[in-house]
Amino acid sequence: MTTRLAVHVLLLPAALSVWGCRSDSPSAEPGRSAAAAETAETAKTANPLSLQIDREMLRDLRITTTKTEVRPAGEAISVLGELRVDERRYAEVGSPITARAVRLLASLGDTVIAGQALVELQSGDLAKARADFAVAASRVELTRRVLVRRRDLAAERITPEREVEEAESQLSVAEAELRSARAALQALGVAADEPSDEPSHFTLRTPIAGTVIERSLAIGQMVDPAKPLFEIADLSRLWLIVHAFERDAVRVKVGAAARVTLPAMPGRTFGGTVTLVGSRVDADSRTVPVRLELANPGQTLRPGMSATAAILLSETAGRILTVPVAALQRVQDQWVVFIPQSEGVFDIRAVGRGRDLNGEVEILTGLRPDDTVVVDGAFLLKAEADKARGAGEHETH
Repeated sequence: MTTRLAVHVLLLPAALSVWGCRSDSPSAEPGRSAAAAETAETAKTANPLSLQIDREMLRDLRITTTKTEVRPAGEAISVLGELRVDERRYAEVGSPITARAVRLLASLGDTVIAGQALVELQSGDLAKARADFAVAASRVELTRRVLVRRRDLAAERITPEREVEEAESQLSVAEAELRSARAALQALGVAADEPSDEPSHFTLRTPIAGTVIERSLAIGQMVDPAKPLFEIADLSRLWLIVHAFERDAVRVKVGAAARVTLPAMPGRTFGGTVTLVGSRVDADSRTVPVRLELANPGQTLRPGMSATAAILLSETAGRILTVPVAALQRVQDQWVVFIPQSEGVFDIRAVGRGRDLNGEVEILTGLRPDDTVVVDGAFLLKAEADKARGAGEHETH
């Protein structure tokens, strides 16, 4: 299928002369196609520094954009890593005893608050521990009443003092048994005063607020005390663990700023801060782990995502303007970027290229802060512009 493009590229003197020949020609060549004539007619009224693509092809290009960024002019290193949960805001919840799941109270992805119930479990061991506690509590109450009665009788010299001492000893033993029974319940993760209609049932609760990021449980399943049933994490902040070569790691400082980009989110940049530089060098890779902390607004970032961090090593005076390296394209003798204007219309702007900065390029001239440029798809736009210019030059001869 042939897709019609209306493309107008005038960046160089040669291109200007080509368009000049087409504009001054009084008539079209007899064999020229209707589509070519229509393209030439459109060129008379279009922006001479723009590229126009029809809607159908635009969908195929899958273009992404980003804004130019102003950043410190210091030296930086680029390192790869993976997002992880902040371990200070993470908890694994499991059963302290072998039990069976009877009711699920939280699902994967749920937002929970500290103390919220996650699952109701059933255990025969718990039923026995609760019975032992109830017996111990009753024994304490009984021996306490016996002691009070014998003290009253001893005060009236009806009962010998020896029986009072025996009652006191029995009360001490009963209280020790009660403490032991209470500790047994607490070891099972159940408070002695926790209400329950079923002595064999108990509830697991989350110790922190956050999101349920993992649930390894189904109704009726027997649970193993050694395995976590739920993983809860506060995803408002995440860690990025990267690995820097030892020659770079010695220059990274805690508190250094970093710019984080992700393949899953082209065109977006997140700010991070170095919070830990590892104390050991990995013997195999000769790298040092470096931990960065970054905010996660809207929880768009997810643990496990791969990311690239540009960590600032030194601060120098001044700030520079940068764009992703993929945004810059070479058109004959000039570096250019494509700037969206309206649907299917892109301005082609020549820029002055400065230093390469780990996936970004310093822009010396041609752009301003917060200008929007095409990133993914810029190379295809450049190819279409070259193709159209070649077609235009051919038609003038």
